[in-house]
Amino acid sequence: MPNFARLQIAFKNVYVRIAAVVVLGMAVGLAIYKADVPQDPSPVVHSQNISEITQLAANKDRLAYLLVAKPLSESPLYVFKYNNAPQIHVVKVPSTSHLSLEREVLLKNAIPYSIAKDDYLAAHKAVMDEGEGGTRAQVIDFAKRHALDITVILFILYALKFGIPGMGVNASVIAPDKLKGSMDDLIGMEDIKQEVLHLEDMIRNREVYQSHNIDKPFNVMLTGPAGTGKTKLAGYLAKRLNVPLIQASGSALESGYVGGGSKALNTLYRKACAKGRCIIFLDEAQSLFMPRGRSEKKWEDDTANTLLGLLDGVKSDQGQGVIWVVASNFDDASTEMDEAMLRRFSVKINFRLPNKAERRDLLKSFLARKKDGLVDWDNLDLEQVAEITANLSPALLETVVERASMISIQEKAIIDTDLMFRAFERATIGLTDRATTAEKHKQRERVALHELGHFFMQIDPYLRAGMSLAEVKEKSHLIKISTEAVSKIGALGYVLQSNDDMSLRTLEELERDVIGLYGGVAAEELFYGARGISVGSQNDIEKVTKMLNLMVSRLSMYSRSKIDYGQLANEVSAEHTLRQVEQKADELYSYTLGAIRDYREVIESLKDTLLEQYVLSKDAVFALLEERGAMLAASLAGSHKANLKLCEEEAAA
Repeated sequence: MPNFARLQIAFKNVYVRIAAVVVLGMAVGLAIYKADVPQDPSPVVHSQNISEITQLAANKDRLAYLLVAKPLSESPLYVFKYNNAPQIHVVKVPSTSHLSLEREVLLKNAIPYSIAKDDYLAAHKAVMDEGEGGTRAQVIDFAKRHALDITVILFILYALKFGIPGMGVNASVIAPDKLKGSMDDLIGMEDIKQEVLHLEDMIRNREVYQSHNIDKPFNVMLTGPAGTGKTKLAGYLAKRLNVPLIQASGSALESGYVGGGSKALNTLYRKACAKGRCIIFLDEAQSLFMPRGRSEKKWEDDTANTLLGLLDGVKSDQGQGVIWVVASNFDDASTEMDEAMLRRFSVKINFRLPNKAERRDLLKSFLARKKDGLVDWDNLDLEQVAEITANLSPALLETVVERASMISIQEKAIIDTDLMFRAFERATIGLTDRATTAEKHKQRERVALHELGHFFMQIDPYLRAGMSLAEVKEKSHLIKISTEAVSKIGALGYVLQSNDDMSLRTLEELERDVIGLYGGVAAEELFYGARGISVGSQNDIEKVTKMLNLMVSRLSMYSRSKIDYGQLANEVSAEHTLRQVEQKADELYSYTLGAIRDYREVIESLKDTLLEQYVLSKDAVFALLEERGAMLAASLAGSHKANLKLCEEEAAA
């Protein structure tokens, strides 16, 4: 008999035993309950004879107890028993007679009695009932009293058998003919396509690879930023191989109860084995790659341990047709991962963000799907749009195009370069609003000076290098300067600019970024004094602090000892980091404050135009600078002379 069948029989036996224990427990509970209720060996004597109540006055000394039940009902009950008498008497009387009996018999003869409370009536319902319904009433009453206990037991039995509803893995099985798209939809990314084609060859020609003792080509890890196409690629692969895709989320394995993730994975694997050749795709599975054994709660590693065992199972006959494809937004280069888990994946494909040429092709592909006449191709510069959308994933680029369509529909306009720029702004920045600051002239003036401070400190290195304004414009990443409020980021204005594709920034470039961020707060100090700096600089200062901490603590850019001080968790390293961060912050801010003084007149002259128009595009800003070329040149020339004089004085000293 196969091992799986034996396990099924064993589990069935366990369920039968548990069910038997539950039934026995209920029977014992009912017996105990019945023992709690006074059970007289003789039948309870029921009657409606009022004379039995009137005779209580003569037999008062023999009375063991007397209870009046339901005194306000239509038929009150008198429950009494005599000493050494086996019977319990229950006399039902009309409500019209009860008041007279109570006044003329009980109170007049000082016969002690009590009113039966609701809990007594519930516990002794069988005593109160007439006829043969007593036992049935006891069973019903027991069920009512223990309804919660019975429900919990039945729920546990169900969970053991079928799992907890809503807490198992929610896996969808997609047939290959239902999968949409193809590899051609993966624009650019030729390096990734080649990896996928190689993987397909490994799967189709497994015998060839087995001859080289490579018998595990079915464990595939896809890593990279969100929105880069990992999920789509798993679907493309299943379609090319003509096998079903079983898709599940790694986060769904976190069921909230011990062993839930392991049970869900095993269920998923059994479903895949039943399909024969298929792909199991686990998306968002980064939590399964975290190093194990770091928690005192050992069961927290159960899900990862189960996955490790299943990944090794490709050698077995049962799961030889199962292809595991697991996706994560992180990779082992940026995040510490479990070594044993990484070894299970012989194929690793790392996705990246598209470069400028690929972004242009992606945007063209998304826009080409629209009907003729909706896109003004003659007035659409995709090179410019691709430049401003640096570091955006394919999914975000598609969002920008969708936003452009929404604006096009609302404004009944054709999609062109300007509309794509606005769509990019709407998708990344959010809604802008002029009404928020329209009546607040002083605040708008401060915001205008703050944002112009950012801009001038971003182009400051190029101006001081003697570049022409045309060259500076070419170098600048500016898109627009705005004094409109943005609720999404909580700002009353902003400088919108594109980013570099390159992520490997040097010390000089990072310091330029810091100076650019300091430009806003320095402009406020220049025009309003050191005590006039507003809380609007909070976000800039937070970013600067984070960058300087990275440069000093993690990258050791200002020390000959190239070590990661962040790993030295002690007071000495913390003090060293704080001291250097403060020193570099003071140095860079002092430079920013000194440099921005050279642009005071130019900033003040641009401020009024910005306040009047609310928004200045890159072309508008540099056109205004061309008009004020003489003023700008004079400012920088004065600065150069001042620097020369300072150098001469220092040399003489």
